Amino acid sequence: MTQIKTPVRLVVLAVLVSSLSGCFLTKLVTMPMRVGGSLLSVVGAVVSVVPVVGDSVDEALEAADAGIDTAADAVDKVPI
Repeated sequence: MTQIKTPVRLVVLAVLVSSLSGCFLTKLVTMPMRVGGSLLSVVGAVVSVVPVVGDSVDEALEAADAGIDTAADAVDKVPI
C-alpha cells in the first residue's frame, strides 16, 4: 500500500504546484530572503552598541538588508 501512496502524492503535489499562482511562488522564494535581511538588521542593532566599530557595522548590515529587499522586490515583479 505504501508503494501506491508515493506516486499518488507526487501527482497531487505536481497538480498543486502547477495550479499555484506565480505571485504565490515568488513569495515562497522572497520570504526567506526578507527574513534573512531582517535578521541582518537585528544583528546590526545589537552590534551597534559596541563603541567605535558598532555604528559602521550596523550601517553595513543595513545596506546589505536594503540590497536584499531590492533583490526580493525584483523577484516579486517577475511575470510568471
